[in-house]
Amino acid sequence: MSPTLPVAAFDAGVDVPPELPDRNIVSWVYYTYPFNLTGNPAASIPCGFNKEGLPVGLQLVAGTNREIDIFRCAAAFEEAMPWANRRPPLED
Repeated sequence: MSPTLPVAAFDAGVDVPPELPDRNIVSWVYYTYPFNLTGNPAASIPCGFNKEGLPVGLQLVAGTNREIDIFRCAAAFEEAMPWANRRPPLED
């Protein structure tokens, strides 16, 4: 398990978060990028909201051909921390 991203959500159409201006489109996703390279099964699940009400993701990673472990873990987490009815605030 790890955070999905090192920052909270930011505006659509922006490739690099404002908090990390010295990064590029690949180097700021350092929690997910290694598993894209190795091919390990991974999933990002909602795990809460920050103080501004924006969603925060939890990344689950499993060994090769162990997708079922991710599904089981994600289902158990959602049962313990239901989130389906929560929505972040939307701006016009």
